[in-house]
Amino acid sequence: MLFMASAGFGFPQVAAQFPDSGVWKFLAFHTSHAVWVGGGAWDMIQPAFMFMVGVAMPYSLARRIRDGQPWSRQLLHILWRSLVLVALAVFLASKSAKQTSFIFTNVLGQIGLGYSFLFLLAGRGWRLQLGALLAIAALSWAAFVQHPLPPPDFPYTQVGVKAAELPEVLLPGFFAHWNKNANFASHFDLWFLNLFPTERPFTGNPGGYTTLNFVPALLTMLLGLIVGERLRGDGDQRAKLLWMLKVGAASLLTGLLLGAIACPLVKRIWTPSWALYSGGIVTLVLAALFWIVELQGWKKWTAPFVIVGMNSIAIYLMDQLLPAWIVTTLKIHLGPEIFSGPFGIVGQRCAVLLVLWLICWWMYRRKIFLRI
Repeated sequence: MLFMASAGFGFPQVAAQFPDSGVWKFLAFHTSHAVWVGGGAWDMIQPAFMFMVGVAMPYSLARRIRDGQPWSRQLLHILWRSLVLVALAVFLASKSAKQTSFIFTNVLGQIGLGYSFLFLLAGRGWRLQLGALLAIAALSWAAFVQHPLPPPDFPYTQVGVKAAELPEVLLPGFFAHWNKNANFASHFDLWFLNLFPTERPFTGNPGGYTTLNFVPALLTMLLGLIVGERLRGDGDQRAKLLWMLKVGAASLLTGLLLGAIACPLVKRIWTPSWALYSGGIVTLVLAALFWIVELQGWKKWTAPFVIVGMNSIAIYLMDQLLPAWIVTTLKIHLGPEIFSGPFGIVGQRCAVLLVLWLICWWMYRRKIFLRI
């Protein structure tokens, strides 16, 4: 969440001023989204967020079971949480619109759309969960494959694709089934999103994101659920670490293999290969943190992150709504030139991040936690 709230520390903007610098190119790559195929550290934020939703679910459900809540009441709570998450996604999508924008590609909306399905698989055993994971991956892949390939004269620039992006978003041969805004999921949105009242007819998402991303994104949350249930279960801590390393490596390698032969690694439409590839990476990251914090007992350094983690929804909403106001306020009190110069954007991003963290710290000290 802190990495997301940093807005990439302004590194991509600085890198544009130094086009010949390999260091700045590297930093820009890992602090901005890939145009289509692949991705760096910045593209791992959403997979990590969704993965941790799955990891957290067994702990949340266990607490409710200890409190004596029946399954039916748990289900109603899950449905309510899903509805609120989707509503928040629509609210955020509408923040600069003249009327409600019924867009569901925001990460909160994606989690909300898949959350109830994830709940239905919780506690069902790893075999059923693994079977569901494989079935979702296969069905998602098949849905794109059965959709006709875009014709050579497909009007990409009329469906939200920039002309400058065409070399990167038009894929060769069989992989053209996953071209930007010319695929199964984008075709679904041409029908689905135009069912809602809009300022203008929906023709395509500029980023290539689609509502149906939540289906393959279930793979990421489901992988987190499997890991979470293993972590919460009995067994030796080192055995759990080794198991996570095996699962993470297997998922990562499977994603890379599928990305080479079955479907491209595209985060913006959450291809099954991307779900497994990114899921493997975040599993390995969790394994590393598990070794550092749980096995080695090095916990003090985590305090700044715990403060934010206890209010992840709060900092997400603040990051979506407050940065411009924070910058304007800082300029009023510290001077309009406070963020000038070639590296001023870095100072600006860091200042916003600090303010958001201080708000979370204030809430933490007063035991104010925003929950759904």
